[in-house]
This record gives sequence, structure tokens and C-alpha cells, in this order.
Amino acid sequence: MSADIAIATRPARPATLTLMLAGTALMGCMAMTPALAQSQPAAAARGIIAIPSQPLSAALIAFSRQTGIEIVVPSSVAAGKRSTAVSGPLTAQAALGQLLAGTGLTYRFTSATAVTIAGASGAVASTGAIEPGAIELDTITVAGGSMARGGPSEILIGPADLARINPSDARELFSGQPGVKVGGSTPMSQKVYVNGVEETNLAVTIDGSRQNNKVFHHNGTTLIDPSFLRAVRVDAGVAPADAGPGALGGAIAYETKDARDFLPGDGVGGFAKSQFNTNGAVFTNSLSGYGRQGGFDILGYGTFARGGNYKAGNGQEVLGTKSDLLSGLLKLGWEAPSGDRFQISHERVRDDALRPFRGNIGFITGRPVWEPRLRRYEIDRQNTVLSYSRTTALGWWDPKGVLAYSRTNVDTPIFERPLGASTVPVTYPGTGTTDSFNGKFENRFGLGSLGSLTAGVDFYKDKALYKDRNFRADEKASNAGLYAQARLTPIERARISFGLRGDRQWFTGTTGREWDNAGLSRNISGEFDLIPEHLTLKAGYSHVWGGIQLAENFIMNPAWNYGTGIRPATSDNVTAGLVARWQGFTLEGSVFRTVLDHARAARYAAASATLTREVESQGYEIGLGYAWEDGFVRAKYADVDVRIDNQRADSDTGTYLATPIGRIWTLTAAHTFKPYGVTIGADVEIVRDYKKVAPGSQPLKGYEVVNAFIEYKPLQLQNLTFRAEVKNLLDQTYADRATYGQEFGTVTPLYQPGRSFVLTASSRF
Repeated sequence: MSADIAIATRPARPATLTLMLAGTALMGCMAMTPALAQSQPAAAARGIIAIPSQPLSAALIAFSRQTGIEIVVPSSVAAGKRSTAVSGPLTAQAALGQLLAGTGLTYRFTSATAVTIAGASGAVASTGAIEPGAIELDTITVAGGSMARGGPSEILIGPADLARINPSDARELFSGQPGVKVGGSTPMSQKVYVNGVEETNLAVTIDGSRQNNKVFHHNGTTLIDPSFLRAVRVDAGVAPADAGPGALGGAIAYETKDARDFLPGDGVGGFAKSQFNTNGAVFTNSLSGYGRQGGFDILGYGTFARGGNYKAGNGQEVLGTKSDLLSGLLKLGWEAPSGDRFQISHERVRDDALRPFRGNIGFITGRPVWEPRLRRYEIDRQNTVLSYSRTTALGWWDPKGVLAYSRTNVDTPIFERPLGASTVPVTYPGTGTTDSFNGKFENRFGLGSLGSLTAGVDFYKDKALYKDRNFRADEKASNAGLYAQARLTPIERARISFGLRGDRQWFTGTTGREWDNAGLSRNISGEFDLIPEHLTLKAGYSHVWGGIQLAENFIMNPAWNYGTGIRPATSDNVTAGLVARWQGFTLEGSVFRTVLDHARAARYAAASATLTREVESQGYEIGLGYAWEDGFVRAKYADVDVRIDNQRADSDTGTYLATPIGRIWTLTAAHTFKPYGVTIGADVEIVRDYKKVAPGSQPLKGYEVVNAFIEYKPLQLQNLTFRAEVKNLLDQTYADRATYGQEFGTVTPLYQPGRSFVLTASSRF
């Protein structure tokens, strides 16, 4: 497997072992069978492996990085042990055996890319499933690459987290992360904000494909079906050079599943899942089939959701919130005996229903009477990716190539003032389309126990187009980039990462005028173990050149006056923090600051094409957690202050830039009753009142939301899972803090659903 594999940790704990709850680990491998204990192809692949003798936890991290194999080890067996040195052209299986020599530990492969390690008493169940109370190193492998890379502010949501959360939309996907807020209550209206910065200022990818989704400010940005996801990585603020161009406020990388996540070797199978939500009577059904044979693998996955409008906590029906979602994923892969792997995938999500006239707002008082309360929005996002990698990396040769095309299309009727004495508005279809043809080729140069150097080239060709019966307008941007990122372990107690990238961009405005610009981006970050395995200091800095950002489709104007041109956007990000661990406890704290200069904020007016703003987000986050054999509890607190042009941010000025956040608490806990196959859990979000608003704005109200679940997996039928959840237990009437318009007295925001009961049943066969 790729040598560029890093351990994915809980937020802000890069490259460290992380305590996981019992049920999380159990659900992450819920359908493993005894057949998974067989030796897997990944274990038999031979590569150059170099790991010096060191504390076992650090050695396992290095092993996972160099082989791409996910490791799960019981919390009681790793502490206090030291590994044996490993060096040479070895299979992963042989290398792991040498590394564990003399420790008294054993190992067992549970999938093609995962292994569990047990002590003398054994921590691996007879079914091959991971026992609760394990430490999980959430290494994520896709086409020979690595999801987790150990950045100073990295957040990784791995397979076990996704199984525990059971998300139905982006807001639930990032639950428990106070620094990541998602505004909007329906998938079509949701936008992701990282430390208050809107996601179009981040490098967002799906399976390595760049996303260019700035279509309409009343729609969401990246419409995605969480059921397809294997993992999500967020680099908050400081991002590495190989995260891609335009990582002004960091990066978000989504990775979807493939057949190897379900089958350890040759065979066929399927997965079915049905869910019912009482609030709106929403039925969601997923079905997949997959197979592997002689180096070939295929996965087909589909989801559809249908249901009515939901009710808010006040008992009132929220119009325009019906569920009408259809999504699909198809992946084909082939791996040659040499280890060369080729994969092609196509993923598509479509939402087509009546929504509020402005899709992310409940209602605005004082609007013209001829504007309807609802109108139809059709949103269609698709992503096609062709990738190449090697699953048997050999020292200096560990390549990865991606060629991709992504597109988002929004169709909605445009309503204009009635003509003459008529009371019927003039209406006609309006269409916005953004797309990106993009790719990259990079190679990871293994430097043995010192670390690695990744170097490559990438490009994109983005276009934003709006058209209706009256006019057509488009902007285009093409970019070529060259980058390198080193990830080194110069001494046992220190990890350092630094990188540089250069970009040249060619921009074409709606009038056909062209400009070209170039700039450099740089980053450096590191960790130092002040007390090995107990106290770690971390810090990072980046300066990013982002080029000229494309405008939103629905406000583009063919008569824009660009003057002498638009200044390219740049940013500076800094973060620092400490992580302390002791006997299952974890205490962490970090501070951050992000400043975006010349972030584009174009409006329709002819003179507003070149409008840019300065965005500043700063604050801190504190977390405390404890894990025991059968569960965990985690509490986090974030305080985020966002300013635009040195004034308090508001959600309208911050369109496609940033939004007010304030103070947020999250509490997450879960426990597994192993003898019964039952896991229970709950999460709480407390958002405080926000009174430091922009002049003329009204304070933002706080809220408290409680969710809980119980999950049952019959001990004798591990392929079945039954789950019951209650969401918004307190039946609060609220809009998520990142939802548009709450600070304006004329706006009724898009409220979140009131109390909801959700029943889920799933089966693998």
C-alpha cells in the first residue's frame, strides 16, 4: 500500500493513538466474518519498510503510514511497550510480525486493509469484529493514497465515526465538531463553515476531484449523500500544499466507499438499509451490490428519500422542506499483479422539490405580493473520477494520478413584476451551471524512517455559467500548479511538515477580457512530544495564494466593469495548541487565526465585479475526553469571532465569505453493553446567545439540542443492525447558528426539525 499513509486521529491530535469507544469500533466493522482472518493481498504486498525501535504507539503509526494498513489495538496493550526495529523489502505481514516481536502481542487481518492487535487475553472477537474498548488508528486508504496526513488542525471522521453518527445530511455529518458549522435544514440549502469561513474559500474535493459549486447563494454548496462516504478530512485553517489550489481557509476532502470496504477478497455481496423519520414521514432507502474477482472490483450504490414537510419545535409546518433526494454511486477498479491500480467512479446527487422562494430562508416579510411562497429548485451535482495508484509502493516510487470532471447544475424559475394591469408575474427558467475539469499527478518519495516527500503537478479548468431567456453570462478560470510537501520525523519526539506550491492562473470575465496572475503558497507545521505519549505541543502556519475567485452564477452580469482587474485572494493562517493524555483522559486546547485578503464578494451591479473584502476569523477551542473499555465521553467548547472589513460579520455581507459563530459547546458520549450487542449514545449542542452583532442587526438567539440513540446488533446475526434515535429531544424551535438571515428582523429563518423519531434497519448479505 501507499507509503503516504498517516494515522487519522480525533480532531487536533494528528499522528497519535486515539481512544475510541466500544460501540464505535464495533459498528465500524459490524459485518466482519471469520473469513476476514485470512491473509489479505495488502498483507502479502512487498515494499520497502523502515521503522526504528521506539515506543510501540509511535511504531504502529509509522507502520500504518508506510503500508497503508489500518490498525486497531486494545487500549490496555499498547502502553509501555517498545517495538523491534524493522528494515528492508518486506511484506506488511512480515514487517508487523518483526515489529511486534518480544511484545507478547498477536495480530489478525480483519479486512484487505485493516488489522487488529491483541494481548495475551485476546481482544478480537471470534467473528473477526473489533472488540469494544479498542484504540483505533483511523487510517483511510483510497487508491493508494492517504486521507489522514496529521496536520496541526486536522479533523478526521472515519468509518467508525460515520457508523456511530448515522448521518442523513451534512449537519449531522459534522455533529460534535463545534468549529465546523452547517447552516440550513435541508440538504439543498446547507453550507459548511470551518471556523466561520464558508467552504468555497477552502479546497473541497470528492475522491480527489475539485469542486466548483458556487452557483446560487440561496442554495447549498456541496450537495452530498453521507451514506456514500467512507471518510471525511477537514484541515481547519492550515492546509498542506498537496491539499490542492485555493485552500485559503483550509481544505475538506470527502472519500466515498468502494468494493474493498465490504469484501476482503474475491466474492459478491450486498447491503440494504431502510430508515423512517416520523417528522414529515420521510422514508429513506439505500441498496448496494458489490463484487471482487481476479483483481477486478465493482460497487453500485443507490439512495432515495421521499417524505413531506417537517414541523419545527413550535409545531408549525415548515413549508418547502419535503424530502425528494435521489443519489447514486458506481465504482469500477482493476489492480494488476504488479500493484498498479486503476479506478473509475461516477457519483451523482439530485434534489428536485418545491422549496422556499429563497431556498435557505423560511420567509421574508415585505416582499412583493407576486412572489410565490414556494418555487421549484432542481439541483444536480455529479462527479466523475479516473485515478491511478500503486498499492505496492517501493521506496521512491509511490505515484498517484487523478483526472476528474465535476459539475453542479441549478434550475429554478425566475419571477419578474407583472406587466401592465396583470397580477400574474412574468416567469421563465433560469439555469446556473458550474463545472471543473481537473487533475493531478504526484509521487511520494519514501525517505525510510525519516518520513516522506510528496511532489506533483495539478491543474483545473473551471467555468461558471448563467443563462435565461434574457441573457447569458460566464466567467472562466484555469490554473496550473506545482507543489511539494515534506512530512518528516527528524527525531523520535518530533514530527514536522512543510511545503511550497506555485500557481499560475488565467481568468476570463463575463466581457471576455482576460488576466493572468501567479503566486506562491507556503506552509509549515509540527508537533513535539514534551512528555512522550502524554503531552504534545503543536503549531502551524500557512500563507496561501488563491488566485481570482469565480463569481456566483446567479448574480453574474454581462455588463460588469472589471476596470484594471481583480486582485487575487490571499490568506494567512496560524494555529497552536497542546494535547495531554493520561490513562484514558485527553485534554486539548488550541488557538487559531485566519485572515483572507481580497476575498471576492461580487454583486450584480455593473460596478461590483471587482468588490473584495477582508475576512478575519479567530478564536480558540478546548476539548476534554475520557475513554473506558466500553465507551467514551467527549466535551468541546469553541469560541469563534468573525469580522468582515473589520466589522462584525453578518450572514448577508458574508455571502460566500463567512458567518457569525460565537460560543458553542458540544458533548458526545456512548457506551456498549457487550454481552447484549447493544450500544447507546447521545450528543448535546449548546449554542450561546450572540450579542456582538453588526450595527443594525438583532442579537442571535442561542439554543440547546439533545439527540440520543440505541443500537442493537444481534450477537448471532452480526450482519443485521437495528437502530432507534430521537433527535431534538427537547423540541426546540431554532435555526442552526450558521443559517442565513437570523440577524435581520424581516427574516423568518429556515428552522430545524422539531422532535423527530428515526428508526433504521440495515443488513449485509
